[in-house]
Amino acid sequence: MTYVSGFLLAVPEKNKDTYRDMALQAWEIFREYGALSLRENWGASVPDGKVTSFGMATKQEPGEVVVFSWIEWPDRATCESAWDAMMNDERMKDMPDMPFDGKRMMWGGFEPLVDVRAEEPQLPRSAAG
Repeated sequence: MTYVSGFLLAVPEKNKDTYRDMALQAWEIFREYGALSLRENWGASVPDGKVTSFGMATKQEPGEVVVFSWIEWPDRATCESAWDAMMNDERMKDMPDMPFDGKRMMWGGFEPLVDVRAEEPQLPRSAAG
């Protein structure tokens, strides 16, 4: 079963290109360690909340944009092994400084619960019963 490393953070808008470059550089390493895909999503419509929101969760400051991203792995074991190995990989140590406040970044590992895509064949409702 695939496994997902998910991330939520706030990046200063002026650092968008630097963040993208850092993500692409990191992707090359993630891929070597078995990652299947990387999605970096720059907030385009992220409303403020009254009780909770992405902005509140990241303690978003003026001039920052919320980024929601994930890395897909073939399974949890590959993910955990990769993170352990990457922490000792010199290329990770040589990565540029993070263009955001890492103390306000959150992450976790997730097992997919529902994974459907429009391009996959689907049975018509009448055939499904």
